Amino acid sequence: MSSEQVMTGVGLIVVLAVGSQILAARLRVPAIIVLLPVGFAAGAATDTVHPDRLLGDAFAPLVSLAVAVVLYDAGLGLDLRKLTGHTRRVVVRLIWIGTLLTWAATAVAAAPLLGMDRRAALMLGAILVVSGPTVVGPLLGFVRPTERLQRVLVWEGSLIDAVGGILGALVFHAVTAGTRHGVGGGLLRFLASAGIGLAGGIAGAGLLWLLLRGLGLGEVLGTSAQLAVVIGVAAVCDALRDDTGLIAAIVMGVAVATLPGYDAPARRPFFGTLVSLLVGLLFVSISATVTPASLRHLVLPALALVAVLVLVARPLVAALSTLGTDLTRGERGLIGWMAPRGIVAASTASTFSAALAADHVRGASKILPATFLVIVATVLLYGLSAVPVARRLGVVRSARSRPLLVGGDPWVIDLGRALRAAGLDVLMWAGEEPQRERITAVGLELAPGELLATATGEGAELEGVTDIYLLTAEDDFNALAAALLTAGGAAAVHRLAPAHAEHGVVAPFFGGGILFGPALNRLALTRHYTYGARFAVHGPEDGPVRARDRVLFTLTADGTLIPAAPDGPGGAVPGRSAVVLSAAREH
Repeated sequence: MSSEQVMTGVGLIVVLAVGSQILAARLRVPAIIVLLPVGFAAGAATDTVHPDRLLGDAFAPLVSLAVAVVLYDAGLGLDLRKLTGHTRRVVVRLIWIGTLLTWAATAVAAAPLLGMDRRAALMLGAILVVSGPTVVGPLLGFVRPTERLQRVLVWEGSLIDAVGGILGALVFHAVTAGTRHGVGGGLLRFLASAGIGLAGGIAGAGLLWLLLRGLGLGEVLGTSAQLAVVIGVAAVCDALRDDTGLIAAIVMGVAVATLPGYDAPARRPFFGTLVSLLVGLLFVSISATVTPASLRHLVLPALALVAVLVLVARPLVAALSTLGTDLTRGERGLIGWMAPRGIVAASTASTFSAALAADHVRGASKILPATFLVIVATVLLYGLSAVPVARRLGVVRSARSRPLLVGGDPWVIDLGRALRAAGLDVLMWAGEEPQRERITAVGLELAPGELLATATGEGAELEGVTDIYLLTAEDDFNALAAALLTAGGAAAVHRLAPAHAEHGVVAPFFGGGILFGPALNRLALTRHYTYGARFAVHGPEDGPVRARDRVLFTLTADGTLIPAAPDGPGGAVPGRSAVVLSAAREH
């Protein structure tokens, strides 16, 4: 291709990737539902949106490295401290039982349905064992299942990608070599691949600690350092053995999320934007390589294969994986109805199908289009049905607000108790150990870990946080944290007005999200509380609110917490409960 065609093609891919994600956000559907058909249509309609031609032999390695970055980001949401008891048992079983059963079921069904050679069917089975955070995460964002159920599915989706990638590489080499090494030889090669990935991940985690903790790199250099380490380590591991970089990436992400001592800005806006862009580019690029001619006569057989995966393989995997655990029937049911395929399946199919076809393996040319159809069908099926299924199974998280109160002053703790008395599940976070002890002493739940990890991205999703209230005694901290957390977009963010218009270095200059208005600022609330004012719940049956009391929040019938309008009249809404700042009682 000419340089003009390359420039045009790359520009179109970027525009289509971002435009599809914007459209999906406006339609409130998972982005993959838009990305796949847009990429396919662009590849069919143009001569330039063909990344395999644009990049040549570099396409497959670049896809592998981009997937490694995506999986590292997924690993950042996997805190080993939260994977305990029956949850851990279910996740481990879903990985090994799910891999073996799905591989076998797909290979057995694909050979007669798609008219494949046994070797091509084994390759397709290895490819389709994976799920992936790029599709599971967005779907769970719409479903909003219970915290434990979401944690199980997120862990499975993230970890099985690495396992499936290595399995695909091993099957590919076994098929192309044309040799039979037996079960023992295959297991040894798998363990060797896992060992390389694990060693690379440990080395990368140590290097990240040195860069982020030892050198104290800031947000910009810290993000750049993470990208460099992830891409460098994944490239070295993949050079030693195919797809071991995926395991290394997951290990590094989990280490940064779990081990103390890291100061990683991974969840801040730029890194999240980069990962989102990579996901869009990958889906558009890979789906553009699928031609309409390759789908001819494959649609119905592929749908039959999807039926085997959805109605037979996945329910059986879920039943065996949850056997003897304390998961409810509804939780087991949703696990059996949530196994979409994602970017790792697409990338491995794109990498291996052409090579097998060149090696004259019968049916190898059908691997990529069949994988494409399975991805589209499973995402559409689960995307459209998961919400009603979860509701029917009774595993949807409560629609009631779950506020996160940041601060440990006595009046903040008293406010948390009042919100709990109003029927809300309150989460609190404080930086000082005495404050944290006071929070737990009154029976309020204390958020684990660091504030940014808890309140952004998967942290907020897993904890069910809907609103963040920054109520510390440091106005500048409240202002800066509000800016960072608002950019994260996981929950609505509110902060108190600074004590004085000129108080603080940055607080007076940050706008938006002011709670209760400038008059009822941190200093005023502290003063009111010191002189005996308290927070109380005022129900609809309690009559009108006293004139000298101030309504801070109203609570709708479905449990939605609404802050009072800044500088508003401060009156209660008829038929709703209210949380008020009650003036000191006269004696």
